[in-house]
Amino acid sequence: MGSILRPCLGVFVMLTVVTGLAYPLAVTGIGRIAFPSQAGGSVLERDGRAVGSALLGQPFSNRGYFWSRPSATGPQPYNGAASTGTNQSPTNPALAEAVAARVAALREADPGNAAPVPVDLVTSSGSGLDPHISPAAAEFQVARVARARGVAPAQVRELVAAHTRGRTLGVLGEPRVNVVELNLALDAAR
Repeated sequence: MGSILRPCLGVFVMLTVVTGLAYPLAVTGIGRIAFPSQAGGSVLERDGRAVGSALLGQPFSNRGYFWSRPSATGPQPYNGAASTGTNQSPTNPALAEAVAARVAALREADPGNAAPVPVDLVTSSGSGLDPHISPAAAEFQVARVARARGVAPAQVRELVAAHTRGRTLGVLGEPRVNVVELNLALDAAR
């Protein structure tokens, strides 16, 4: 029994060191060198203090800001420790009620806007933490934001265009607007 146990323990210790220490340290080191911002959490700063991350959405409810996608995390929105989707099917009455309430809230916030509500403004992302909206969702909100800030819609559209990112590598994903970065730019443009 001892002749079997000793090699097994040796392999266990060796694999623990390699997979539990050496590999994570190597990957972390490479990540910090190759992608320093992302490895550090893509922290966004204003006046020298952290105000968010470019990788995580934040809730915005003031009419002078662009609103993010709804968050499916709990107990509070955009809780990174509770990242999850809603797991509700399109036929689920709870999802239909939530979407209807979100559409009503968007219509109430901008009564003159008769444009169709983009789906990403009324449904959460797969993680519940997505900081991006589609360019159509940003355009839907331009008039409300411009009115609340007392600026021309064209000025707000310029900021949206400046913060719109295309497809990754030209083919992956869809064009997107980072809401946190856009709202920070709105504040800086005052």
